Amino acid sequence: MSALPIAISMGDAAGIGPEIIAKAYQAEPALLQGCFVVGDLGLVRRATTLLPGVPPALARIASARDVWQVPPRCIPVLQPNADTAAMPYGAVSAAAGRLAADCVVWGARAALRGDVAALVTAPVHKEALAAAGVPYPGHTELLQAEAAAHAGRPVAEMPVRMMLANPELRTVLVSIHVALRAALDAVTYDNVLQTLRITHAALAAVLGHAPRIAVAGLNPHAGEGGLFGREEIETIAPALAQARAEGIDAQGPFAPDTVFMRARTGAFDVVVAMYHDQGLIPVKYLGVEQGVNVTLGLPLVRTSPDHGTAFDIAGTGQADARSLVEALRMARQLARA
Repeated sequence: MSALPIAISMGDAAGIGPEIIAKAYQAEPALLQGCFVVGDLGLVRRATTLLPGVPPALARIASARDVWQVPPRCIPVLQPNADTAAMPYGAVSAAAGRLAADCVVWGARAALRGDVAALVTAPVHKEALAAAGVPYPGHTELLQAEAAAHAGRPVAEMPVRMMLANPELRTVLVSIHVALRAALDAVTYDNVLQTLRITHAALAAVLGHAPRIAVAGLNPHAGEGGLFGREEIETIAPALAQARAEGIDAQGPFAPDTVFMRARTGAFDVVVAMYHDQGLIPVKYLGVEQGVNVTLGLPLVRTSPDHGTAFDIAGTGQADARSLVEALRMARQLARA
């Protein structure tokens, strides 16, 4: 088989990552054909005991290309490290953080080498990453650093953005995992314009046409003509004007409390939001079971479920794999674009 496989990093083994992966293999064997898990064989096997009915079998593989030798309805697992001792579910663990980071790094490097078509990442826990000494708060920043190192460029020259998408709404964020006070400072002319350029390029490839981009204001009512702040007038509008001069179909800034509804009803293809929660709350409110996180700007395809490690239900068998399934569908679509 000539197509490249897709790697799925296991995520934090104390959370629901291994469980939703096993459930995805059980529920969607055709979609998962040609995919393999980067993780610990024993911890993936532990997750299969949470499944109803007959769980999928497991097969250990030594390289990405070995996935094509694995029988259908079987979970191929590539283990980059020595066996990891089982950690308790629902608890922050440096061991789980280190394993999760190592799996993401392996998958990222495989994608950057061209050994896999895409990387789908199960959820990691930011406290566990920090406990393991990982110098990045999450997937996006870690992948950005790996891509920059692969290209031999400074991280600043590898700008990336987070996109959250479901069948009803797409949002792209100007800033990602920073404190809200820092996010306000990140609303600069350069950052807004760079976000518009990245969004335009990425979605044009997926949609087959220039995306219609709406831009949310930072302040209530998009500043109300300067009454509630001048960022819209002095920063966002000039960046929009430059983007339009470059041929980008970008409109706004619009009042952030209504622009997402307009996009949901088809007026726009995507909304650029000024900070993390402004853009993520509307998408997640519509249902995390269909939401997908996509990293834009990377020289590789990376998607993930639109939820976290769910420590509160880890190990109970209650985890819902639908967001991971949608992330896999999106990865296949983007890999073909």
